[in-house]
Amino acid sequence: MVSVLLATYNGASFLSEQLASIEGQTHPAIDVWVSDDGSTDGTLDLLATWRAKWSKGKFIVLSGPQKGYAENFRSLIINPDIISDYYAFSDQDDLWEPEKIATSIEWIACNSQSKPALFCSRTLAVTDEGSVIGPSPLFTRTPSFRNALAQSLAGGNTMLYNRAAHQILAEASRRSDFVSHDWWVYLIISGAGGLVHYSPEMLVHYRQHINNQIGSNLGMLARIRRLRLLFKGRLVEWTDVNMRGLSRNRDLLTREAREACDLFNRVRSTSLFSRIYYLFRSGVYRQTSFGQLGLYMAALLRKI
Repeated sequence: MVSVLLATYNGASFLSEQLASIEGQTHPAIDVWVSDDGSTDGTLDLLATWRAKWSKGKFIVLSGPQKGYAENFRSLIINPDIISDYYAFSDQDDLWEPEKIATSIEWIACNSQSKPALFCSRTLAVTDEGSVIGPSPLFTRTPSFRNALAQSLAGGNTMLYNRAAHQILAEASRRSDFVSHDWWVYLIISGAGGLVHYSPEMLVHYRQHINNQIGSNLGMLARIRRLRLLFKGRLVEWTDVNMRGLSRNRDLLTREAREACDLFNRVRSTSLFSRIYYLFRSGVYRQTSFGQLGLYMAALLRKI
């Protein structure tokens, strides 16, 4: 059984297409758990319609905390009633390829018996109308905690993880809030010694429009936008939240991850030349050369 964790808020425009693509999955057993964050459009009516006709498992609609999308997802992660073999996040406006869930489960089943494991992938960006914009970047460096300290690897809409990973994630999320669920999952699962696989397959059509909470990292304009956020200090704010959360969950991390955290904290607190030294020693990295250059620039400017 797979439990799909779906966070909604005024998503009536595209929600039915998303749910239809989940219904169309080749995997037969799917529970849908929805946390609605106070929608005032037709979202709740659509959810009621889908709940009445859902035949692949349970379809549960809950009231969200109404504190933003991250807290909405966190409420689903820590919900003790959601017990499943596998868990997948869903946005309210994407389209899933029919084999998305089956492909994700197959990789985990073949590579991890009881160890925490996370599957994620590239996406294909599309317009509101579904026209293709282009694929997300193909990252080739190995996923790891040292990468997670500096970068969110993949969208939550591509992620599926097993029960062992969920148990750790739920415990960590009870102790701490987070910037975004996808980055937090990558940090916690990799930091706890779990397996993380980033697939080059584009299993999600990621709709790009004005209501995207984060947006894709597609193209040079997206890179420039993220660089601008860096200079505004946004990366510092996000990293503060991440490091505070990791500190609260230090006992869940491997010894290697704890050492990487300690070195990375020194990057954020020491003098100019020491910052570069400790960043090098920490082994923290981003997936691209452009990103790695930005990481060292951020360290120099105390923007990390």
